[in-house]
Amino acid sequence: MEYVIGVLLLLTFFGLAYYCIKGYNLMIGFLVITIIWTVLPMLGSLVVGSAFLEANPILNFGPDNTLVNALNSIYQSAPEGWGTTLVNVCWGAWFGRVLMETGIASTIIRKTVELGGDRPIVTMALLNIVTAVIFTAMTGAGPVIAIGVIVLPIMMSLGIPKAIAMFSFMESVAAGIYLNPVNFAQYRAFFIATDEMPDFTLGWYAAKWGYAALAIALVVTTIMAGVFLSRSKTSHAWAAQTAGAQQAKDAPMYTLILPIVPVVLNIAFNFSVIGGFVIAGFAALFLCGKMKGGFKASCQLVNKLYYDGVVDTAPLVGFLLTLPMFNKVASYASPYFNAVLGPIMPKTELVVCIVFAVLAGLGLFRGPMTLVGCGAATLGVLSNVASFSVPFLYAVFAIPTITVNIGSCITQSWVAWGLAYTKVESKDYLKLSIPTLYIISVLLYVLTMFTMTGLDQVWYA
Repeated sequence: MEYVIGVLLLLTFFGLAYYCIKGYNLMIGFLVITIIWTVLPMLGSLVVGSAFLEANPILNFGPDNTLVNALNSIYQSAPEGWGTTLVNVCWGAWFGRVLMETGIASTIIRKTVELGGDRPIVTMALLNIVTAVIFTAMTGAGPVIAIGVIVLPIMMSLGIPKAIAMFSFMESVAAGIYLNPVNFAQYRAFFIATDEMPDFTLGWYAAKWGYAALAIALVVTTIMAGVFLSRSKTSHAWAAQTAGAQQAKDAPMYTLILPIVPVVLNIAFNFSVIGGFVIAGFAALFLCGKMKGGFKASCQLVNKLYYDGVVDTAPLVGFLLTLPMFNKVASYASPYFNAVLGPIMPKTELVVCIVFAVLAGLGLFRGPMTLVGCGAATLGVLSNVASFSVPFLYAVFAIPTITVNIGSCITQSWVAWGLAYTKVESKDYLKLSIPTLYIISVLLYVLTMFTMTGLDQVWYA
């Protein structure tokens, strides 16, 4: 019977993958699959043999693990445990809105364009670097779109074809996410609770893997964009649309360092992520003259920016409130998956890296490799078939989640916006992004093998 339940769970897993590929609402999809995965293991626990229950006590809805306790852990305790992650997301979105309101982000981009002059390849490379740096602090669809409406017209006005411009920008955003403290906290919560493994900090991760991951993703993106550009014809159709952007007032030069302050404080001193956002955010508002309208007007501005930031992240918040339910119920379902898939799942770090590198494309369309798709189920199965360290698993799943899904997938909200904004066809974008995501993924899994393998209980030392 455990095999029957396992097959049924596997079929629902593929159903979820199809649902994600079709681009339907993720919050509803994960809520429905959570309910299904609650019912199937519960039914299985009533009919499977006692030996299987003894080997998998988490499935035993008996006196020590009552049905009510199991349901409470899935639908109440699990989402409550993600409170810290949600708070980081909201404050990160507020900080992104501050950088847009003060003009700091747009000023950095304009100064970069002035430095690059009329050399498209040089300007594109510089814009890639600046975009990646900006998105080590900013997060969410709103900031990506706000920066995109500045960067994309500039690149296209220089004669860079719109598909290449969009590809270069989106992959640079993804590169910056490798060091984004909000995204780090969000993905970290898939593997461990907030109060577990306090040594697995952004600073440790950045020094061990994050800096190199960002650099590899950024360099490969820039090289590939240059290669694509050298093979294409130039077009200046967007030149007239950039005039207004060039006339905007610049923020003071000494404020241009503020976007990286929260990241630097967290990595260098393990300083609070939210504290960094608050310090840098209010410094930006004061230094850029946005708090001169009196106390009441200043309070209204801060409140509006926070409201706009939360609105930017509202779909993500809804998804993050159902995702921990799914993660928890996956622990109840994983023994059934193990019964079916356990014999064929990779059990060594080398094989895991090879398999994930080969199947990196399955991170597209919210597939079984990305944590912001149905990869949470893959994680649940993989983490139960062998004893892998948390940092290793984090790196393994971060690659398809960030490079493949965030930067390359047309189901990602801001990529979908970019396609509509630039009038680029999906197939034209994927022709550029798919080869690039495979090159980046292979290099990052090689990096993972050299830096994140062989770690035991004292991995953080």
